[in-house]
Amino acid sequence: MRFRFRQPVSTCFIRPPRASAALNSTSTRNSFGIAFDIDGVILRGKNPIGNSPRALKRLYDDSGALKIPFLFLTNGGGIPESRRALELSDLLGVKILPSQVLLGHSPFRNLLNRFENEFIVATGKGEPAVVMSEYGFKRVVSLDEYASYFDNIDPVAQYKRWTTKHESECARNSEKIVSSSYMLSTKVKAAFVVSDPVDWGRDIQVLCDILTSGGLPGQQNEHQPPLYFAADDLEYQAAFPHERLGMGAFRIALENVFNRIHEKPLQYTSFGKPNPSVYRHAEMMLGYLLQFSSSSNDVMKNVDVGSHSLKTLYMIGDNPLVDVKGAVQAGHPWFSILTRTGVFRQKENHTSHPADMVVDTVEEAVDFILKRENA
Repeated sequence: MRFRFRQPVSTCFIRPPRASAALNSTSTRNSFGIAFDIDGVILRGKNPIGNSPRALKRLYDDSGALKIPFLFLTNGGGIPESRRALELSDLLGVKILPSQVLLGHSPFRNLLNRFENEFIVATGKGEPAVVMSEYGFKRVVSLDEYASYFDNIDPVAQYKRWTTKHESECARNSEKIVSSSYMLSTKVKAAFVVSDPVDWGRDIQVLCDILTSGGLPGQQNEHQPPLYFAADDLEYQAAFPHERLGMGAFRIALENVFNRIHEKPLQYTSFGKPNPSVYRHAEMMLGYLLQFSSSSNDVMKNVDVGSHSLKTLYMIGDNPLVDVKGAVQAGHPWFSILTRTGVFRQKENHTSHPADMVVDTVEEAVDFILKRENA
């Protein structure tokens, strides 16, 4: 049985800490770090919520230097981390470094050794091919552009009134792949769903063509190229008052169609929260930020991760099935805090995936942390 205690002056609920989440009573300043989800916690669309700008400013000193190590841990994406950091800085009024932004597709960097020089396709909103190119993939093309080389591959394209821009020309590190003969004769070695797809029907059709043909639409080959998803959220909180379908919903749709038209089930790999590896990477980055919290220099150089461990890591999110579940699976030293500004809006703690703490807003979450840590 899980017990809940009502705070005397708040609508917060705190759960008795697991052994892995317990704090040492002698915790010292900067012995902790914070990971924030973005959608439904910090922003709704492009609008700050829960007094998030004021809450984040408390994590900086009077000179504007980072005082408490924190980062954004989100399943969103579609643009490079450096550009998202600039956007967040403008929206929130504090300086956010690229190293403080972990997006759903950030783990794709780890696949560079395998696919750096292979022909790959990337899809999703924003600029998926640019994202992959900045990670170092040299032969990447967006699914938008790839589909344009195959006449009638999308049978209802003529009825679509929107247009899409091709990205490969602005992908800095990518070789220019513009030859029609190359596109029509080269097998795709892997497909990446970098962010939420825009044209579900077209993307499902073309991905099925690639995956059921061994990488070249129109051929017959039972070998399925690898397929990677940046995240697997069924729903998330966007600007609309109610949750919107996420990448997990697209994955379900693609998987069901694929399994109906192909003898073997779809094989894929999903990253993003609640995958424990994402939390381990966040822990490593918070360790980097701890040492360089008052410097804007490159935090990735010459750092001994093991010598900068943090006693407690706080995950502040709005989705019990993603943020809280991931923190629990990651175990020590993660402590989960659930806000009521996004997917979760219940009065009581979530039944299946209860957080260590439930608050109304991110400002309340930061206030709780700083008081608990005597910071």
